[in-house]
Amino acid sequence: MAWIKTIPFDAATGKLKTLYDRVTGPGGNVDNIMMMHSLRPQSMEGHMALYKAVLHHSGNSLPKWYLEVLGVWVSSLNDCAYCVEHHFAGLQRLLRDAPRGDAIRAAIEARNPQLAPLESAERAGMVYARKLTEAPAAVIEADINALRAAGLNDGQILEINQVTAYFSYANRTVLGLGCSTRGDVLGLSPNNSENPEDWGHS
Repeated sequence: MAWIKTIPFDAATGKLKTLYDRVTGPGGNVDNIMMMHSLRPQSMEGHMALYKAVLHHSGNSLPKWYLEVLGVWVSSLNDCAYCVEHHFAGLQRLLRDAPRGDAIRAAIEARNPQLAPLESAERAGMVYARKLTEAPAAVIEADINALRAAGLNDGQILEINQVTAYFSYANRTVLGLGCSTRGDVLGLSPNNSENPEDWGHS
């Protein structure tokens, strides 16, 4: 499951047990990416707080399924199969249009956002996310202006920025420690967007 020691659900105690109880899915399942933090529960707590705020918060105005598109896109650019598979499953569950989801994934795999069945502003967000992922120091103010010209407001631009940044963090956590999907239930997420403290996966 990983290249470092992890503590299984049934062996957890104290703060780790409390956190595992908060992030569980069906049957007490804890995603492997969360178990990677088990030797340092404080980093799991920080990871989940950021993840919930960036992708699953009622204060966001971009649709969740599109934020998942960005997650799959960034993860694909970083060659992180774990996050691609998890978040593509989540994308399909939220989008509820499997053929469209498959077409979006095909555009991602072709590295060509213009092929994706998305609105022009959504494709512009993917262009920005790619530059921020592959050449962050090359991002300039004109890139932000291009997003505004595509119809995105500054709050939505911030959402795209934060999802892109979060997935680069998550991808490096997974790739750097050898996390696999073995035993995971793909596509679960903390769906109660109204309560930032509710981390339960369903």
